[in-house]
Amino acid sequence: MYELAIIGGGPAGAAAAIYAARKRLKTVMVLEEWGGQSGVSSDIQNWVGTPSISGAALADNLKKHVMQYAGEFLTIITSTRATGLTPKDKSVEITLSKGGPVQASTVLITTGANRRKLEAPGAAEFDQKGLTYCASCDGPLFADKDVAVIGGGNAAFETALQLLAYCKTVTLLNRGGSFRADEISVASALAHPNMRVIKNSEITAVVGEKFVTGLRWKDSLTGKEKLLSVEGVFVEIGLLPNTGWVGSLLEMNAVKQIKVDPRTHKTSHARIWAAGDCTDGLYHQNNIAAGDAVKALEDIYIFLRTNEQSV
Repeated sequence: MYELAIIGGGPAGAAAAIYAARKRLKTVMVLEEWGGQSGVSSDIQNWVGTPSISGAALADNLKKHVMQYAGEFLTIITSTRATGLTPKDKSVEITLSKGGPVQASTVLITTGANRRKLEAPGAAEFDQKGLTYCASCDGPLFADKDVAVIGGGNAAFETALQLLAYCKTVTLLNRGGSFRADEISVASALAHPNMRVIKNSEITAVVGEKFVTGLRWKDSLTGKEKLLSVEGVFVEIGLLPNTGWVGSLLEMNAVKQIKVDPRTHKTSHARIWAAGDCTDGLYHQNNIAAGDAVKALEDIYIFLRTNEQSV
């Protein structure tokens, strides 16, 4: 029986585990792998305090930092994933894909999300070779280059606006004839002289040699196929939060992100908190996920220390 179970091994889970151990909460951390989404990034330049780091190195650093606290107050269970939550009288039981279930008085979910992948020939081949799913991580690598953004929602236009600060040109390709993004974001991007938009475009292939050199796309109205020469492709076609295993226990929004109180990160269940990309927070980045998890941990600590059910 633990005071706290942390589910997930990305920046949010790691930050919470460190804080929990330092506060001497009897904690179990359950994770399938370290690092989260950014583990595949070739160069992350916005992790605060580190000018440049690979995703693999970031994951290794998170692991090393957390492992320093493993012991009396922190148990780490790796190579497994949570598959379900069952509320008890004064605890929550977490079932795992490998090994027996664990019980804790409180739970912090930090299982993150996966980017919706571009399904087109060449997309997998050139992933991290000019094609990326994280402008915050990889955008500066494409300074003074022609790039493309695929998508039509707020995330796509926010990415375009970010890239316009340093890229030569930004071309946004939208599958439909209208945008899902809010009008202010659209107007801000379209007002930039280096911004281009192609509507009704279906991506048919990502092309290149060692790295991306262009995109093939088809006009869905005319059927005509064209080639757009770019050195970078930023895919923003949606996030898929890793919350399916939670079932219907917690309140979620339409895209299955867990709803949380932004002040405390408590969910609809009194003993469960969530932080990072699995939540309905407005912004999702590594630094934000870590900070949100620390906020949640502080609230969990107060909850445990002011209630009789603490172990």
